[in-house]
Amino acid sequence: MRSEAPIIMPRHVAIIMDGNGRWAKARGLPRTAGHRAGVERVREAVRTAAEAEIDYLTLFAFSSENWNRPEQEVSDLMGLLRFFIRRDLAELHRENVCIKVIGCRHKIQPDIRALLNEAEDRTRGNTGITLVIAFNYGARDELVRAVRQIAEAVQSGDIDAGSISEETVSAHIDTAGIPDPDLVIRTSGEQRLSNFLLWQAAYSEFVFMPCLWPDFDRAAFHDALNEFGRRDRRFGAVSAPDLAVGS
Repeated sequence: MRSEAPIIMPRHVAIIMDGNGRWAKARGLPRTAGHRAGVERVREAVRTAAEAEIDYLTLFAFSSENWNRPEQEVSDLMGLLRFFIRRDLAELHRENVCIKVIGCRHKIQPDIRALLNEAEDRTRGNTGITLVIAFNYGARDELVRAVRQIAEAVQSGDIDAGSISEETVSAHIDTAGIPDPDLVIRTSGEQRLSNFLLWQAAYSEFVFMPCLWPDFDRAAFHDALNEFGRRDRRFGAVSAPDLAVGS
């Protein structure tokens, strides 16, 4: 009996955690209840990714556009972030998780910025899965900040304008040193990137899950991983079967 080929696991998975508000509304609950349920799913997602031996898990926690939400909802989200870091940081550290935060920090409240810095500093030496938290993150803002840094380096003579390459840009964006995501998952059935990892996701595989984020459990995560394993990733080239047909 022929054995099945092993499922190919992505090295880096990025998730757009969408649907907390709709989850709460469907249950007659305030939106905050949906965000609170979503935080619990974050813990499970990190464990599931680590068990699957995924090296990097990036979670879109708070976008630069989310500040436009109602003031009370933004305040509740900040409270949940404080709660998550204060409650879970010690456990994540014990589980050898390395935390990295991407996004623009200079406009964040000082106490939130201090918590994010603490999470990074405390787990910096850990060698397990890297949890990348995209907070106050927007891909266009990230690229604008990278272009400014490169322009300043050109002006100071540190970079020759003629030598600017894709590698130059990659070295100046927030995820410098982190491999591009192999798989981007979005929950809630929506099918768009919403200004998330526009540069990094150029050759990512996308899996759009119908479930809302608070319902994205271990089984749903594995469903997305199994779907990735069935994909034929060509990165702009031609797969071996296609070459054989055309030869």
